[in-house]
This record gives sequence, structure tokens and C-alpha cells, in this order.
Amino acid sequence: MCMLCKNIHIVRTNIVIDDDLMAAALEARPDATKRAVVEEGLKLVALVHRQRKVRSLRGKLRWSGDLESTRRDRIS
Repeated sequence: MCMLCKNIHIVRTNIVIDDDLMAAALEARPDATKRAVVEEGLKLVALVHRQRKVRSLRGKLRWSGDLESTRRDRIS
């Protein structure tokens, strides 16, 4: 089996969504289906959660290195 492949589990769920909210989301993504809009919203919630976890590490990690050297290497 491919090491890069993900196991995808599809769960069928019935949900009640505010009509105005769905209309606004579909207006923002005119070529998307309702399913795609809901899925994108779920991914966004998960992304924000992961970002919050990373931000909580601010000031708690130590970095050692030469920032000036790193910057010079990028330019040349």
C-alpha cells in the first residue's frame, strides 16, 4: 500500500444549517456544492484549531542558530 495514501472514512450526516449562512457561503464559493462548502468550513475550523495549538508554543521553544547567516544563504 502507498505510504502517502490516506485512509478516508466518509460519514453520512444530516445537519440543519442556517439558510442565510449557507447562501452567504455559496455566494463566496459560487462554483461549489453545498457539500463542498460544508467540508471547507470543517477544514477551516480544524486548521484554526491547529494554528491555535502552535501559537500556544510561542516563547516556549528555544532556537539556536545564526539568523544572519541563514539570511545571507538565502540571497546568494
